[in-house]
Amino acid sequence: MTDLKLKDLRYLVAVAETRHFGRAAAKCFVSQPTLSAQLRKLEEYLGIQLIERRPRRVTLTQAGEEVARRARDMLDLGESIVTLAQTRRDPLAGQLRLALLPTIGPYLLPLVALKIRKALPRLELMLYEYQTGPMLERLHNGEIDVGVLALPIHEEGLASRELYQEPFMLALPQSHRLAARAHARIEDLDGETLLLLEDGHCLRDQALAICARSGVHEKQDFRATSIETLRQMVVAGVGITLLPALATRGAYGSGHGLVIRPFARPAPNRQVGAVWRKSSARAAAIAAVCDQIARHSGLS
Repeated sequence: MTDLKLKDLRYLVAVAETRHFGRAAAKCFVSQPTLSAQLRKLEEYLGIQLIERRPRRVTLTQAGEEVARRARDMLDLGESIVTLAQTRRDPLAGQLRLALLPTIGPYLLPLVALKIRKALPRLELMLYEYQTGPMLERLHNGEIDVGVLALPIHEEGLASRELYQEPFMLALPQSHRLAARAHARIEDLDGETLLLLEDGHCLRDQALAICARSGVHEKQDFRATSIETLRQMVVAGVGITLLPALATRGAYGSGHGLVIRPFARPAPNRQVGAVWRKSSARAAAIAAVCDQIARHSGLS
């Protein structure tokens, strides 16, 4: 049974990250002599040199680098054990790993992040951004706790909940023939050039499905990597596009050569929801976060 102390491993990781004994000691809230002495004891215990000590320069040996990498994993595991214990004592405490689609996160998080923090002060959100495929893979693998994406999702072992319905809006250059109208219809898009995101974005598939009954044609030599690229290409007069409502509000709305128009009812929309493992031990925290998103998204 080894007698390694997490405290000593934390000191080594701090040195590996800062390459400086003084900064490492400050990061660990100990004096520099204490940190240096503990690291020497660690080297003696392991029987190998971990650190090359030179004037005004600290370098890890090859063994030191390898030990530091494994030490980071051990420290991360230690944190996860603490988080697990916290969730047993208080289900609304500890870390919750939340992933969002790139077409959702930048527009939803400014509306809800502070609300979640205020309502759930003991919960620490770890935020990630993935497209649908990688998000579901990480969800199945246990790398994230919950994902916010477009529904429906039909995958074994996953539960889902609708958070809000988000209408699609038509984005036009200011000089476009439809810019003078208060509302647009899908039929109005006949003959237009449609700008879309690259493959892998569910927003691309949704836009294609919505426009299937019109004569609109996709611009074949262009695939945007983000909504912001789509927006700028519309302003440049290259074509038109469909944007989710949250991506057209506030600073993202009309102006600077861009016109946003809603569709006449029944307007096309997407169902945004949360997905998590049915076996998850974080069900209470996930439900609490979902409640806040549904309440403060500004959409029903």
